[in-house]
Amino acid sequence: MAERGGFTPDTELLDDIELKEPELYRVVLLNDDFTTMDFVVAVLVHVFHKSPQEAQKIMLDVHRKGRGVVGMYPWDIAVTKAEQVHRLARQEEFPLRCVVEEA
Repeated sequence: MAERGGFTPDTELLDDIELKEPELYRVVLLNDDFTTMDFVVAVLVHVFHKSPQEAQKIMLDVHRKGRGVVGMYPWDIAVTKAEQVHRLARQEEFPLRCVVEEA
């Protein structure tokens, strides 16, 4: 391969690199007495791209069990989604909380 900018890739070195899947973290919605069920469903559809049926099921878990697992994501994505939930909840003046937990 032609040298570019003083760098010649070493294919042997690249072959020795072992890639690992990123660790996944659980994103969990927590129940409260003020956030509406409709808002929770809307957040699940908008932020987490759940179908309306999936969102309804998760919302009922949150309502009945006090918490509901929304999904498993790499750290950066999990934290970003939790922040989106908190931002949307604040905009609508709901106390909805979302936590990120080790899987």
